[in-house]
Amino acid sequence: MVEVIGLTKVFKNIKAVDNLSFKVEEGEIYGLLGENGAGKTTTLRMLATMLKPTSGTAIINGKDLIKEPEEIRKEVGILFGGESGLYDRLTARENILYFAELHDMDKKEANKKIDILARKFDMTEFIDRPAGKLSKGMKQKVAIVRSIIHDPKVMLFDEPTSGLDVGSVREVHDFIRFCKEEGKTIIFSSHSMSEVEKLCDKIGIIHKGKLIEEGTIADLKEKYKTDNLEELFMELVGEKIEV
Repeated sequence: MVEVIGLTKVFKNIKAVDNLSFKVEEGEIYGLLGENGAGKTTTLRMLATMLKPTSGTAIINGKDLIKEPEEIRKEVGILFGGESGLYDRLTARENILYFAELHDMDKKEANKKIDILARKFDMTEFIDRPAGKLSKGMKQKVAIVRSIIHDPKVMLFDEPTSGLDVGSVREVHDFIRFCKEEGKTIIFSSHSMSEVEKLCDKIGIIHKGKLIEEGTIADLKEKYKTDNLEELFMELVGEKIEV
């Protein structure tokens, strides 16, 4: 479970995230929607302990983001879109092992788990190849396994399908569903309304760092009398709506 409480981040007197509060239950996929610069990535980076909040906090599986950041890191898995952040000279396995060791995992047990996950995600043919020789889709699979090697209870996805081809996008969607089936708490940001509708149990719409609306997609469509999520989104973040 994740409970965000008044989370705020200020950069040079600009509030990137402004008193944000929401709650995500175990096994739920919560979608963060917002335009570029709305504060989605900053929010996820704070929850991942990559950025320190200016104020506010979050409770992640009973642990406080401000008081117990090292414990939070054990609870969280991260998959960001764009660059995978792999070391090209290391093999796919070595990249994952390095991350496992950062989480104090036993090397022998980590290797066993890598083999299991490599079979599950169809990676056995390239698991021992240098990462620099892998395709973008292959690298994304390595990033996927790296994100769950330590069995986190919470998954943070920041536009994870950015720049991927259709086949790779489907694999990421399947992975997100797999995380849900495993009972993980999931926060997912995306620009794609279709994948948000396909994956999310509940959404929160952020505008200029503030949460301006949240609920299930069905409830929000009924509330705003529309069947089109994109139109609903544009109505809420448009200049005619005061927040």
